[in-house]
Amino acid sequence: MVKVRVLWGLMLAKSPEGFARLYYTGRRKAVDGRRIDAKAQAVGELLKLVRDTGEEPNLEESRAGLRALAAKFDEPCPDEVYKTDITLPGAAGPRPARMYDAQNSGEPRPTLLYLHGGGWVQGDLETHDGLCGKLAAWAGIRVISLDYRLAPEHPFPAGPDDVLSAYNALIDKAGEWGVDPARMAVGGDSAGGNLTAALMHDLQGAGLPLPNAQLLIYPAVDTRLNTPSMVALKDAYILPVERINWFLDLYVPKGQDRKDPRIAPIFSDRLAGQPEAMIVIGGHDPLWDDGLNYAERLENAGVVVKMVKFPGQIHVFMSATDVIPQGNQAIRQVADWLAAKIA
Repeated sequence: MVKVRVLWGLMLAKSPEGFARLYYTGRRKAVDGRRIDAKAQAVGELLKLVRDTGEEPNLEESRAGLRALAAKFDEPCPDEVYKTDITLPGAAGPRPARMYDAQNSGEPRPTLLYLHGGGWVQGDLETHDGLCGKLAAWAGIRVISLDYRLAPEHPFPAGPDDVLSAYNALIDKAGEWGVDPARMAVGGDSAGGNLTAALMHDLQGAGLPLPNAQLLIYPAVDTRLNTPSMVALKDAYILPVERINWFLDLYVPKGQDRKDPRIAPIFSDRLAGQPEAMIVIGGHDPLWDDGLNYAERLENAGVVVKMVKFPGQIHVFMSATDVIPQGNQAIRQVADWLAAKIA
């Protein structure tokens, strides 16, 4: 019976949006007035069915699950994009990275340093290959995706330390990677959004050059986990609060203050003077209020923020574009913004 339900769920997730809307007529979930998009509910229900074993999450299975989600539900990197696997300096040695560009040129290029999501414990160059490739093609820029160290093998501060080392290398030796340091952005999704915000905090504190723009896609910035969206969506699709706690337990060493701004950038006292930001959030993601609250803090510090809201969307929807059409809509908006800021 479970196999039949999974097969039906997969067919529904892959179905046209109109069919999903018809199927969920009168049954689409809503929270605080935000009604979920039909395909988001179909994908969410399917993944909940597959994941709901009643057991504690298993790290290797969780990592494999994210890779499977990207392989089954995301569109691939566009064919016209040139991809090159490279290495960048990390805090404890070289780190794998991947360069994306629709132009096969060694000339200095506007560049986005991209930091993948995955709760600081999963995700890699492959899980975000489609998203990074589209941003490169649609914005007309170079994208460099960094494979920073993951917890629990490498807990905090390994991740933010790797990001800082890689960013400084791209600025200091820009010619080695064809980067134009005067036209640079940093961005990421979820935990990658967290690491982006932490990098801004680090750069401000050290008086180092800032990028032109920062991109925060459903960023995790507040470790208190007590916002209204965290409470209302504690059993959310994809990212229930118990899983966020699991990620944090693996990422943050025992005894470490979880309000450290490098872990919870909402507490940063270095927001003034940061580069213009774009924040993308989904209304059926517990991190909805993280994005809203961080935008407010940035704006109060004088930072220009472009907020993009998808009230009907779930976590990771921009990495499930083969089944959730709003994912590509969001990527287009991000690409247009990046093109305007650095291209």
